[in-house]
Amino acid sequence: MSAVIEVTTVDPGLLADIQRFGAADVSACFSCGNCSAICPLSNNDGTFPRRMIRYGQVGLRDELLGSKELWACYHCGLCSESCPQRADPGEYMAAARRYAIASYDRTGLARALYVHPAVGSGVLVALAAAFATFFTLMSGAEPRHSLRLFSFLPDSVVHWTGIAVMIAVVLVALAGVSTMVHGLARHEGVHGRDLVVGAASWRRAWRGAWSAVAVESLGQKRFRDDCADADPAEHWYEKRWIVHATVMWGFIGLLVATMLDYGLSLTGVRATGTPEPVWYPVRLLGTVAGLAMVAGVTTMIVSRLRRSNQASTFSHQSDWVFLTLLWVVGVSGLLTELALYLPGAPSWGYWMFVAHVSLAMELLVLVPFMKFAHVIYRPVALFFQSLANTKA
Repeated sequence: MSAVIEVTTVDPGLLADIQRFGAADVSACFSCGNCSAICPLSNNDGTFPRRMIRYGQVGLRDELLGSKELWACYHCGLCSESCPQRADPGEYMAAARRYAIASYDRTGLARALYVHPAVGSGVLVALAAAFATFFTLMSGAEPRHSLRLFSFLPDSVVHWTGIAVMIAVVLVALAGVSTMVHGLARHEGVHGRDLVVGAASWRRAWRGAWSAVAVESLGQKRFRDDCADADPAEHWYEKRWIVHATVMWGFIGLLVATMLDYGLSLTGVRATGTPEPVWYPVRLLGTVAGLAMVAGVTTMIVSRLRRSNQASTFSHQSDWVFLTLLWVVGVSGLLTELALYLPGAPSWGYWMFVAHVSLAMELLVLVPFMKFAHVIYRPVALFFQSLANTKA
């Protein structure tokens, strides 16, 4: 019987590469274990997040990228506050996740956006300009007696452009998830047959998916319960989990409202862009969701400007780009809606609509490449975390 020899590849430049994504100098860490002792999410083995730091220090790239614990951290900041060496392990974990996003991405765009600010800024400006130019060329003349946005910019152009962008984003995201899952499965010792063979495995997989998506990602159970004591906010509306939930659920609400509006148009119930009272259910959902998202993003921006907690002490350029883009998309959408209810037909409403649609498309394109990618990769990691904790 021949023995199977596992080969571990060491990348001596791993830590230096991670630091390009914003990490502090964690080479000062001497593995005292203080971060693991104070972390509210640390499990019984007492190695989280210390093990993630050691992976970076000794160059174990595959182990780092294949660790579900990398995505378990919500950056509460307790570890950084208590670190005797000021190595800032919380920011290291955030930088390692940026590094992971760039590593899972096979196009190279994520790395360019993260580590080459000038190139990244150029890409963002060019992408926004390309969408704006395209939609402007597709627009037509519109009588100014009323504001009919989808006569000015045909709804078919917006919808089909959105569908094309979504297909491209899904394909890129699936490629990244495939790379991630391959590393996670190898690192965790989970094989595909463990998930698909037998009713017990199906039930286990279902419980894992429910826990990862409904309980943790949407319900934010650990962020809300385990990390609550680490939040220094004085007011309930400034609590990080509440702000995060407001942004997340606001965005989901906008997405649902858009899909419902499009679905009603396809079924012939009502045409897209038809004037409706503000209390019309789909319009009301979109308005409330948009206000919630803008309020949450504004709170995040103010928190980072004030550096009101450990998590906002350091802000990577990508954090500002993401928050700014999300805020502008939300505000431009609300202003476009306001123009619909103003008397007359303000001409700025048409161009606000073009700006809103262009930036919304850009935001969608960037989902797999920037911080928005957490919505893709965190649930996958939490799924594996649930499998590890769930009996078949």
